[in-house]
Amino acid sequence: MKRIWPQTLELLKTKISDQNISTWIKPIVPINIAGNILTVEVPNKFVKDWIKDNYKKTIEDALSEVGTVNYKLEIKINEKTKKIIKKEIKENNIKIDKKDNHPDTNNLLNINDKYTFNSFVSGPSNQFAHAAAMAVSNNPATTYNPLFIYGGVGLGKTHLINAIGNEIYKNNKNTKICYYSSEKFTNELINSLRHAKMEEFRNKFRSIDILLIDDIQFIAGKKSTQEEFFHTFNALYESHKQIVVTSDKFPKEIPDLEER
Repeated sequence: MKRIWPQTLELLKTKISDQNISTWIKPIVPINIAGNILTVEVPNKFVKDWIKDNYKKTIEDALSEVGTVNYKLEIKINEKTKKIIKKEIKENNIKIDKKDNHPDTNNLLNINDKYTFNSFVSGPSNQFAHAAAMAVSNNPATTYNPLFIYGGVGLGKTHLINAIGNEIYKNNKNTKICYYSSEKFTNELINSLRHAKMEEFRNKFRSIDILLIDDIQFIAGKKSTQEEFFHTFNALYESHKQIVVTSDKFPKEIPDLEER
């Protein structure tokens, strides 16, 4: 195993981009070989599912090319990581009480209260997006998570993403909801880096229940922003929090974003 995995990793570097090697392959830790089955561990379910859907066969082919048998990959989640995540979920999950007469107004960050579903004009060009947004508002972090809302300029993306926040807050006043444009997210990240406040930045974004990011296309080409957004995304997804992003470009048109 000590020989096979390093050689497999070198071979994978010729087949997979450097960024995706760093994001998806390097977190893999081989733990056992039994016959033709290589068992590996990954940090969380999100990584496990992504590797299974996108890289499992590529890795198996590379293993078989390096080794002498046709290897199969068995992916497990690191038990230590699972325990940490369960602890964080237990500590951070908010108990929703719809009868709470004293909601924390700090739970609604940057949401425009004028953008609601009642004031949204639905038509043929945005009917599906409207229906998906309503579904998310009624049952966050279930059917559509993450939700990617695509549409051209002026088709109501900003209205919809704010309406999601307003509707969830109306139903569950203790839910922590955060709306940011990708530009504001980037600026806050830069300021946090400059003033050595990254821990504060991460705690802020990873302790919320609903993350709404508008115009995600603007993080294209911003490597540090993409990296931090990905880690925030991963942490929230693993904690069963809702993520919604909007864009006026398809994911495949945003450099590096589609693969991640």
